Amino acid sequence: MKTWKIADIGMFFKNSIQAILKGEFLLRLNIGRYFVHIAYTFLLFGLVIWFSLMIETTMSKVEKNKAVLKELEIVHSQKVFELVNVSRRSSVEEMLGQLGSNVKEAEKPATVVKR
Repeated sequence: MKTWKIADIGMFFKNSIQAILKGEFLLRLNIGRYFVHIAYTFLLFGLVIWFSLMIETTMSKVEKNKAVLKELEIVHSQKVFELVNVSRRSSVEEMLGQLGSNVKEAEKPATVVKR
C-alpha cells in the first residue's frame, strides 16, 4: 500500500487542471462513452437558462407596461373629469359669457314648426 504525500495531492490537481485545459479530462476518467449524455445534459441546462431569461424579460416588460397603463388611466380620468366640468350648463353659459356671446339657456320649450 502506497502512502500519500502532500506533493502527490498537488501533482494530482496539477495533472487534472492540465487535462481539463487540454480537453482530456473525461477521457482520463474513462467516461468517453457517456459523452453524448453529458452533451445532452449541458444542452438541457442551456435551454432551461435561456427560457428563464426569456421569461424574466417578458415579466419585466409586463411590469413596465402595467406602470404605463396606470399612468394612462390617471390621465384618462383627469380628462374625463375636465370634460364633465366643461359640459355642465352653468359652466358653458359662463364660458360663452366670457367670450362675449349673448346666448343663454332657453326659458321656454322650443317651438315645433310643422310643414
